[in-house]
Amino acid sequence: MVLIKSQRDTLLAPLQSVSGIVERRHTLPILSNVLLEKKGNQLTLLATDIEIQITTTAICEGGDGDGAVTVGARKLQDILRSLPDSTEITVNLEDKRLQVKGGKSRFNLQTLPADDFPRMTLSEGETRHFSLSQKAFRQLLAKTQYAMAAQDVRYYLNGLLLQVDGRELRAVATDGHRLAFASVELETELPRQEMILPRKTVLELNRLLVDTDDALNISLAPSQVRFSFGNIVLVSKLIDGKFPDYERVIPPSLRNHMSVSRQLLVQAMQRAAILTNEKFRGVRVVLGENSLRLIAANAEQEEAQEEIEVQYAGDTIDVGFNVGYLLDVLNNVHAEEIQWSFNDANSSALISVPGNDRFKYVVMPMRI
Repeated sequence: MVLIKSQRDTLLAPLQSVSGIVERRHTLPILSNVLLEKKGNQLTLLATDIEIQITTTAICEGGDGDGAVTVGARKLQDILRSLPDSTEITVNLEDKRLQVKGGKSRFNLQTLPADDFPRMTLSEGETRHFSLSQKAFRQLLAKTQYAMAAQDVRYYLNGLLLQVDGRELRAVATDGHRLAFASVELETELPRQEMILPRKTVLELNRLLVDTDDALNISLAPSQVRFSFGNIVLVSKLIDGKFPDYERVIPPSLRNHMSVSRQLLVQAMQRAAILTNEKFRGVRVVLGENSLRLIAANAEQEEAQEEIEVQYAGDTIDVGFNVGYLLDVLNNVHAEEIQWSFNDANSSALISVPGNDRFKYVVMPMRI
């Protein structure tokens, strides 16, 4: 039976949308597969790893029958990628095998029954819905996701806190050494609710969302969340845990404030970082009147020094930071000028954007 007959990209584009969550080797072999379901001229593709599920649809005019089957997601994607752009492909389903033809190439792939494929549905119970633009949500993720922990025993840090409160949506991430906070205004008023998105879900959303004003619809259930945008639906389980009280981490008042060109600071830090110790990545920040010096050294007794002009009239401060933590924030906050606030060399510093209280980044000092 000819299940699909179409241009290569008609199948490849939706397949790439769903296959990012698929593990090549899984304890359950069917989870390495993608579900292909054809009804009329609509083709539905679905992938899951039990924690996250992504569904998308495409219009396929060719083919002479309806059917459903699961096949190795990465293999099918690699095959389609390897064919020339304008190739017309034919997908036949015969005796538990999927045959993919393109030009003079032919591939026979093993399949597993569609009925055995696990599906997630949004859990029953109280569900809240709200919308915002894909661009606004993607920027919210970009400003915070780099501060998420990776493989921390405190599992609730391996994700991103989303907090709905009134007309505000807040995103917070922390790994215990730094914390990033960003917020955006919503059009609808909602009661306060918190959820922790798994790290994999955050990275997948960042990959799939586009910088447009097109709508992103979010549905919150007690233990799950659903994101609908374009022709993609992503359902994810939430991390069950208590996120730290981020409001206690953000310093309420600091007495020393420095303003500097973000681009100037990024370039100076990138140069200084070349000679940091690869393991600790420490850099000394020495602040004096209208002057910022960056000093980095390594085990080979090599040293880098950078000096830039800043707007500063506070105390003289000599403090160490992980330069990677500083570059993460500076590369993800697209403002011409940033403000860096301190009390002293032993307390957390705050990086913010002048005139914008919707972004804050707290970073702990380190001993050098």
